[in-house]
Amino acid sequence: MVAHAQIEEVAPPPGAKLVVATRILPPFVFEDAGALTGFSVDLWTELSKRVGIAFEWKVKTNVAEILEAIESEDAQIGIAAISITAAREQKFDFSQPMFESGLQVMVPLQDSGFSPMQILSYMTRGAMPYLLGILALLILVPGHVVWFAERKHADSEFSKTYIPGIFQAMAWALSAAAGQQNGSPRSRLGRLMSVGAIFVSLLFLTYWQAELTSSFTVQQLSGDISGPDDLPGRRVGTTEKSTSETYLKGKNATVVSYASIQNAFTALETGKLDAVVFDAPVLLYHAANKGRGKVRVIGPVFKRENYGIVFPRMADRPRQLSIRKKINEALLTMREDGSFDTLYNKWFQPE
Repeated sequence: MVAHAQIEEVAPPPGAKLVVATRILPPFVFEDAGALTGFSVDLWTELSKRVGIAFEWKVKTNVAEILEAIESEDAQIGIAAISITAAREQKFDFSQPMFESGLQVMVPLQDSGFSPMQILSYMTRGAMPYLLGILALLILVPGHVVWFAERKHADSEFSKTYIPGIFQAMAWALSAAAGQQNGSPRSRLGRLMSVGAIFVSLLFLTYWQAELTSSFTVQQLSGDISGPDDLPGRRVGTTEKSTSETYLKGKNATVVSYASIQNAFTALETGKLDAVVFDAPVLLYHAANKGRGKVRVIGPVFKRENYGIVFPRMADRPRQLSIRKKINEALLTMREDGSFDTLYNKWFQPE
């Protein structure tokens, strides 16, 4: 019965304000002339109105500092893209998930120059190895068929001996695969093969051109990193004591950790890093705004995770944490009445 009474006590003592720790992390939290705004700021402001509590902000550098502030009683609540993890659940309590996210990779845009290694990389990515194999078959098979059909024809332009006749026939097959035919077979089978080669070459060249263009574009934009599997051995930046740092240390990447993600962005854009791994919404926002023309977000979202509002453990400070139940109720109500979606669209899907 006592515990129930503590949970129902929502407001702080008269004149007191809850201290809410956050961090500057666009688009979740912005700071402009000393005022805070952003998705997390607007969400918490609306929740506090619905619950009926007074609060004040305390800005920290990163998640580690926010959690330390709550643990040391320097703050009572934390909000700003804080991932809910099993390790954190052992020391803190969380609200209902307030945002679904995950990690993604951001790389610098590449120069437009070419090198032998770049060209070799183009030829070994995506469907290119398969296309090269098909090209080899389009040379070897028709070449042998045409030489076999032409070797006894009196007017044949191909040598009657296997060597050099087969090389002449394969040179003809190569030109046919490229849409041009040097020489003309004289036999009926050779001419049928010649007509078939025209149609096959048209299909092949169309697909080859599309794949080559795609490969060149992706390579020029993102270099030789196309996703998380390419990170081992690379210089990859992120923030200290974050879920992305933990992930990278398990992937044999050379991890460079910063107090602020903005420092990692600067290092990436000045050539000190090969990539940055961090929360997908934050990377996408930076790439579309301050990082436009400098960086690009690539590959899929991985290591899916949810953000939550963080509180001290209920057993540690039950009176202060009596608001957690009301915050969860207000958060669920916002989802049901559409106000959460309105807030989400404001910051993540602007018109």
